[in-house]
Amino acid sequence: MAEVKLSAKTRDAFGKGAARRARREGLVPGVVYGHGTEPVHVNLPGHDLMLALKTPNVLLSLDVDGKKQLVIPKAIQRDAIKGFLKHVDLLLVKRGEKVTVEVRVHTEGELAPGSNLLEHLLNALPVETEATHIPESVTVSIAGLDAGHSILAKDITLPAGTTLAVEEDTVVLQVVGAQAEAPAAEGEAEGEA
Repeated sequence: MAEVKLSAKTRDAFGKGAARRARREGLVPGVVYGHGTEPVHVNLPGHDLMLALKTPNVLLSLDVDGKKQLVIPKAIQRDAIKGFLKHVDLLLVKRGEKVTVEVRVHTEGELAPGSNLLEHLLNALPVETEATHIPESVTVSIAGLDAGHSILAKDITLPAGTTLAVEEDTVVLQVVGAQAEAPAAEGEAEGEA
């Protein structure tokens, strides 16, 4: 995964008013923390940050007033209606350090013929991996699965250097048979009419 470079400026004004002023200027308030350091409050360029966050678990090379740091997004707040970024929490990481993140689960293939439905119990799989080699997603084959089959976390092939951060027996996907309503009996249908 490539690093996305962003520059940020420290901020000393806090509260709703300061956050609104920053957003009007196209900035997103945020905080950088981790490794036992004091949290640093920053303003980040809104458009560049929005583009960077389109990549899941993106690794950011952040330049805060001339000091370069590697961070990953930990919590992102968006406006519920308009969807713009309101605030972001960034976690400091180091090269070679293991981090726990959630990786999207993608499926490939077709289920067995019939009225079967695929149920995603986990859309994202918690894994532990090196901070500079976070996979964007994992792919699971569902080809030929029939009702009653399930895929456990241990059944998913993970990239090298990545381990599960959940129990191996956690159900990630399961195939269920579609349930159709039984047609109403003729006598009942006439009585309702």
